[in-house]
Amino acid sequence: MDKQFLVAQLVEKLRDSVHVARKAGEAAAEEARAGATPAEKREDGRVAMEYAGLARGQKQRADRAAADVSLLETFRPRPLPSRAPISLGAVVEVEDGSHGRTFFLAPAGAGVELTGPGGDGYLSVVTPASPVGKAVMGRRVGDDPCGCAFPTDSAIATFERHGRSGGRSPP
Repeated sequence: MDKQFLVAQLVEKLRDSVHVARKAGEAAAEEARAGATPAEKREDGRVAMEYAGLARGQKQRADRAAADVSLLETFRPRPLPSRAPISLGAVVEVEDGSHGRTFFLAPAGAGVELTGPGGDGYLSVVTPASPVGKAVMGRRVGDDPCGCAFPTDSAIATFERHGRSGGRSPP
């Protein structure tokens, strides 16, 4: 799987998030300054304070997303050798009975949903700090990740190795 495609898609989604947060922050700041008549402002300064707080929150959101974009622009996930422990940049599939979820371990962008190359499937971005990231980091194909966010019958099924997925190890 082309993991650089996943990184580029994640960067683009985070850039969109920066743009939306900045626009929302600007709108909230404008509303705090000019959203009420002078008489309304005297009577209820709380509304202006709420909009100012919203503007600050949106600025912080935009700043965090921009920092994530900067970090991801230099992130180059490497292929994982066979039987290597799962690490940053891995594409991991966790099977839970008849269901499976595919995750991309990235340094930032937790919670963003990506599409595989050519629209092939969906991947959820997780970071090593997340419960799922903590559960799979350092594990290998066939390991049981229980003890964190997975039911006891879950198992790590596959992860990307040299551009292809590895099969599930025998029990």
